[in-house]
This record gives sequence, C-alpha cells and structure tokens, in this order.
Amino acid sequence: MSLFKARDWWSAALGEGEEFDQGCLCVGDVDNSGTGHDKIVVGSYMGMLRIFSPHANKSSETGIADAQLLEVQLQNAIIQVEVGKFVSAPSCFVNAFLNLKSWPPPNQGQAKCANVSRKNDLCSELLHLAVLHPRKLSVYSVSGTAGNVEHGDQYQMKLVYEHNLQRTACNMTYGTFGGVTGHHSLCIQSMDGMLMFFEQDSYSFGRFLPGFLLPGPLAYNSRTDSFLTVSSARQLESYKYETLAVATEAESRQDPDLPLKTGGKRLMPDWTFVLGEQALDLCVPSFSHSSSSIFILGERNLYCLRDNGQIRFMKKLEFNPSCFLPYASVTDGTTNLLLGNHTNMLLVYQDVTLKWAAQLSFVPVAVRVANFPELKGAVVTLTADGHLLCSYMGTDPSFFSTPKVDAREADYEQVDAEMKKLQKFIREATRTQGRRLLELFIFFLSPLSPRLTLSLFSLQVTVKASCVVQSSKLTIGVQPPLAVTQDQFTSILLYLLFSGVPRVLQSRFSLPLALVCVPSSPAKTTNFKITVDTNQPPVDLSSIFREFSAKSEDKDGNSLAFQFLSGAKVTVLASKTSQRYRIQSDSFEDMWLVVKELVQRFDQHFSKMGVKDFKKSFSGPLPLQEYFLSVDHHFQLRVSAQQYQDLLSERAVQFRAIQRRLLTRFKDKTPAPLQNLDTLLDATYSQVMALAEAAEENRALLEEAFVRLRSATHLLVLLLSLWQGLTPDQTAILEATLLPLLQDTPQLGWEESCDAAVSHLLRSCLSRSPKDQATSLAQTGGPVLGLPRDTARLKKHITLLCDRISKGGRLTLASEANVQVPAQVQNLAAPGESGRGRKREEQREGWLDGKSI
Repeated sequence: MSLFKARDWWSAALGEGEEFDQGCLCVGDVDNSGTGHDKIVVGSYMGMLRIFSPHANKSSETGIADAQLLEVQLQNAIIQVEVGKFVSAPSCFVNAFLNLKSWPPPNQGQAKCANVSRKNDLCSELLHLAVLHPRKLSVYSVSGTAGNVEHGDQYQMKLVYEHNLQRTACNMTYGTFGGVTGHHSLCIQSMDGMLMFFEQDSYSFGRFLPGFLLPGPLAYNSRTDSFLTVSSARQLESYKYETLAVATEAESRQDPDLPLKTGGKRLMPDWTFVLGEQALDLCVPSFSHSSSSIFILGERNLYCLRDNGQIRFMKKLEFNPSCFLPYASVTDGTTNLLLGNHTNMLLVYQDVTLKWAAQLSFVPVAVRVANFPELKGAVVTLTADGHLLCSYMGTDPSFFSTPKVDAREADYEQVDAEMKKLQKFIREATRTQGRRLLELFIFFLSPLSPRLTLSLFSLQVTVKASCVVQSSKLTIGVQPPLAVTQDQFTSILLYLLFSGVPRVLQSRFSLPLALVCVPSSPAKTTNFKITVDTNQPPVDLSSIFREFSAKSEDKDGNSLAFQFLSGAKVTVLASKTSQRYRIQSDSFEDMWLVVKELVQRFDQHFSKMGVKDFKKSFSGPLPLQEYFLSVDHHFQLRVSAQQYQDLLSERAVQFRAIQRRLLTRFKDKTPAPLQNLDTLLDATYSQVMALAEAAEENRALLEEAFVRLRSATHLLVLLLSLWQGLTPDQTAILEATLLPLLQDTPQLGWEESCDAAVSHLLRSCLSRSPKDQATSLAQTGGPVLGLPRDTARLKKHITLLCDRISKGGRLTLASEANVQVPAQVQNLAAPGESGRGRKREEQREGWLDGKSI
C-alpha cells in the first residue's frame, strides 16, 4: 500500500454497462487545433466514440459536458482507436474541395493553383482518427467550428475513407512503412493470423504469419522498418517490411508442410526472442532516436530488448500487471515507464528502478500521457467499466497542527475502575476456554429398510450451544461407495464465537451394519477364513448382533450369516469347545466390515459386563497372498487406464491431422480427390469413441477395485494389530502407511504412495540398527513418484514390514532404537506359515465344512 495517491485532476464516467480495453484509448491533437494540446479519444465495445478536452475543476456533470467535444454512436464495436497522418495530400485536397463553400472564379486561375499547392503541402501533416471495427477500418477527420453563442464550439466528424475487411480484426498498428515519409500506413492483424497492409485508401497486400495459433500484441519499429508480435509459442518475433512485401501472397492459409503453390519466398522471422510467458502489451517508443529499445510487458516480467533482439534488462514483477506505457526520461540513456497492476497501484520505473508508487481507486486497463492547456504531462487512465481519470503524481501539503494537550492529573479512581472491568472480562474469557461451548448430537430417525439394491435411512443432527455463535456451517461427508442426498458421514461444524474467533467441532460416528447387509443362511464351504481368539467364554452371537438375530436360522447362537447388498456372504461361527470365533467368506475384502464389527461389539459387551482383562488376538498366519490378489487386480486396472489414455492421445492426434488435411483440400480453389481421407476420418472417429467408452468402463472398475483394496487393507491392519497387540497410536501409524490416499488420481496412485511410506518405515523406526536410522534421517528428497512397472517391490516391502513387526519392531514417529524382543514373541508364527499346520488346527477345533462343535 502506497502512502501517496494519484492526485485527481479531472475524471468522467463513460456510459453505463459499456466495456473498454487497452486499445480503446488514445490521445492527440485530433482536431488539428495547432496549439499542441492533446484531446482524449475513447471508443467502447458498444460502438460509442467520445472525444474530450479536459479542464481543471470540471469534474461535475456540467464540467464533463463542457469537456466533451464529441459523442458519436457507431454501428459496430470499436476495437482500437489511433491518431495519425492517415490521409495523403491528394485525398485531403479532394476532401477540402468538397468542404469549400465557394471556389474562385475562372479569371483567378493562378491564385487557385497557388492555393492548391499550399493545401497539398499542409494536408499530409494533418492528423486523422483511425477507428478499427471487427470487420471494418474507418478513417475520420475531426474539425471544430467556433460558436457564436454561449454554447461554445461545435465539432463534427466526417468519414474520409473506409475499408471493409474480409477477416475479423484483432488489433492494428501504424507507421511509415517502407521508409515513406509524410504520411502513415496501417497494418491490421486478423484473428486467424493475417497481416493486412493499407496505404491510405487502398489495400496493399496481406501475409499470413507462420505457425500462427492465437493473435498477440502488434507494434511497428520505425528504426528498423519491422513489425513485432508475440506468437502463441510465447516468443517475440520480428518481420521486416521488405521481407513481408516479397513473401508469398496470402490468398489462403496453407499447410506449412505442403510445398508452395505460388511464387515468392516463404515468410520467416528475422529474429526471435523466447519470453516463456504470454505478453500483455508491446511498445516501441520513438520519442528519442538515440534510444533503441523494445518493451514487452509479460504476465510476470518486464522485458527490454534492443532493436536486434538482444536483451537489455528484465524486471521480475511481484504483482499482476494490467497495462504499461514507456515515456521520455530527463536522464540520458534511460526510459521511464508507467505500470498499472491489479492491486490498484500506478508505479513509475526508470528502467528497473522504482521511482514512485501511487494508489488508484481502480484497476487501469490503458494508460497514456497527455498535455493539456492547464497541465503538462497528465496521466490518463481508463478502466474496463469506463472510469476515465486524468491525474498527476504528487502530494498535498498537510496543514494539520497538533493541538496542545491540557496538563491534567490522571483520575486514579477512573483508571482503577477501568482496570477492574478489563480484568473481569479477561477472567470470563479464560474461564470459557476450558468449557465445551457446543455439543453435537446425532439421531437415526427412520428405521432401516435394506433392500438388495439400495438402503436408505434418515439422520438428524442436533447442535446445542452454551453461547451465541455466528456464521455456523455444518458439513457431512462419507467415504465411497456410501453417499448422502444433501450437498455435502464425519460431521464438521464451523462456527464463530461472539469475539470473532473461528472454531471447528468435529464428531465421528459409525453407521449401522444393517445399512449394507441383511441376515442370511450360513455358508458351509468358503475360500477364505479368519480366526479370532479371546480369553473369555464363548458369547451367544444373537446377543451381540441383536438386529440380525430375529431372522437368523440358527437358534443356538453359534452361527450367523450376513449377506451384503452386492451379493457377497460372510459367515461367523462360534466354537463350543474353545474361546475362538471363525469368520469365513468367498470374498476376502468383504470380511473386513464383519470382523471390525465383531471386535467392536465384543469390547462393548464385556465392558458392560465389567470385565476389565478382556483380550482378543489373532494367531496367524497373515493372509498376505490373498491380500496381494487385490493389489495386483487394482494395479492391472491402473495399467489398463494408462494404456487407454495413450491410445486415446494417439488417435486424437491422428484425427486432428486428418481434419487439417481435409480442411486444406476443401479450401483449395482447384478441386482435388480426397484420397479416402473421409473414410479414414470416420474410422478414426469410431476408434476414438470406442476407446473412450472402454476407458470410462475401466475407470468405473478401477473405482470399485480401489474400494475393495481399501477394505482388504483395513482387514490386514486389523489382523496385524490383533496379532501383535499394537496400541491405538501404532495402529494409526500403520493405517496411515498402508492407506496414504483416500482416492486414486491419474497423477498419484496407491501403489507408489504406499511403497514410499512403507520404505520410510523400514528405513526409520523399523530399521535393523540405529546407524541405518541416522542414515535415513540424513537423506533428503527422493525420486518422483510414478506408476511402477510391477508390484513385486511393493509386495516384498509389505512382507518385510510384517516380518519386522512380528519380530518386535515398534511403530513410532520418533527415531528411537528398537528394543530387544523376548524369545517367546519371536517364536510366533511368521507371515508365511504353511497351510498344512492350519488345516490340522482346523480339524482339532471342529470347524471344517462349516460345522461348529
């Protein structure tokens, strides 16, 4: 924020609902008054053209009307306005001839010839107004007539000539093309990359820029007789007028890969300079012949080049610029610049040195420097909504004088009372910090109505507050495949206290199991089985799952089956002779939800009974091979998605290439056979559509596979925590390691993220020696994560992680050495225990063929 503001000298609001841009403003002695004072010409996209001659202290409505010389509504939008010598002597003489009220009689022929000669010398020095429309270029003469009444002078604008454009215009520039002196020529850049040259009232030629995609700023350098523009390749290109004149005639845009059909040279730039960013504006100052500079305003940098393309200096900007203007400096060898930005600042630079900063009340889109009768060097700025301001740099002197302070003694009683009041307020604020200001209550309103296709229920969230809160916002979010019908299940409440301090209240709750499954008959033979041990007598399963016991087929409470909405079935069996429970299913991933619910309900059941030494465990082995099947399935779908993406890119490139060839054939004046290009286009289009449908189907399968992989990972983490008796903090670290992502993205997937996290644990807290830990902590950075070639490395690291945890490795975020593990812990079953011993154990427990003993 600047301490100084731009001093308003004159301002006006132009129209209502009109739009303006950087080409809609220019200054100059457009009425050829001969006083050297400038007028302001403003054109809008609505086709309104206005000319102003500002005066001091005339910013009121009456003052604006007095300063406005002319206001004309044109038929088309105004893209750019320029003031220059756009009319040659013969054309100007004819125009003057049409405006004469009387012509000398025939006997005064010599005087007539002298008058014509004098007009011929002066007419090319007159300034005219060029107005660029999307499809038309018009040149006007502005003249004023002294008024005989108090209303003042009268101004009028007459059309001298106009050109109807065959292509939509983007911008224009003017100058003495080809070294011709005495008048200015015009060059217009079209939206499709054609430069159209006009010599007063006649069209000269047109040329297409090579490799054109989008139009950029255009400027003319009179010192080298060349044109400068910034291409879509983000580089500055220079074309000499002579090179453009002898290049191929631009009758139609040709493919650069095809040979030339007409005579002439292929158009190539004389030199280029890579900017690396899009240019906002381009300016070649001509106020001094000694300085040869080209200024380019980029999105983040300001460049200054010499006429041969060599860089003089570059200034990195710490803001987003909006417009700029180089102007003459009083110091030799330097150039001053006015630069506006999107923080409402107007900065003055001398080369790269900031000399002044002034605050504006708006963001300027165009800036000019003008001389008025009462103010020389005024800064004229224009906004996008039509706020026109003439200002100057400077400060107003401050006439404020500090009043004398009465030397009175302090009222200690009043000060003491104020101090007690503040201390009371501080105590109350401190007392409320430890008190819960809000409580969040969640109720299930409607009974569950599960079906095999969809399950719905209603939920009510109640918030109780002990103080006034403001701007409260409640957010409810669930993880896929669950969904909610509102816009936004963890619930988060964001609110503001009366003091304005933002607070967040978060509550986590579990959804009922009956939302996703229904009771079913137990399955006798399954592919996957998990055994959970306890240290308490067997529990009746119907008392644990009361909502499923009414429809259960087993009245003894030794077995219970759940069928998910997707069709998978999970069976829970309780052993009669031991304190074990068997969970079995044909789907490995679907067992996680039932195992988690079983463990949680055991904790709640024995906690209500007052049992304090309840323990649960998993005797192993870990089902790593079953888990790796889910990992491989998810990885193969990711590889397929990448292959579909590559094939789509190849077919899209082929499709665009065929389109370009067909377009060239259709634009050719001489008909030529299509050579089966249309058939190839149809076939390519069919391939693109088929690949897109296959990619979309693969994406849906990938989302489903990731949900199943998350379930399998949750199950592995739960079994590992039961197997080794991990604490909640250690379980949280393990879960964050194996599930670093909530959702896959094309840039970052689960495999590489999980591999990096597991590798970090193996090198840090699970390393074999403190030396390895120190080496790991000293390493910084790492390779860029990307889709791996296969999952062998990941599966090896996960197996090694489970092995080191089984041998007593501690999961911790601190870099501490591992404690020696007792021998009885090391003798536990390893992750790779064979299935033969497991089968013998099943025979002892009586669980084979789904029977409970």
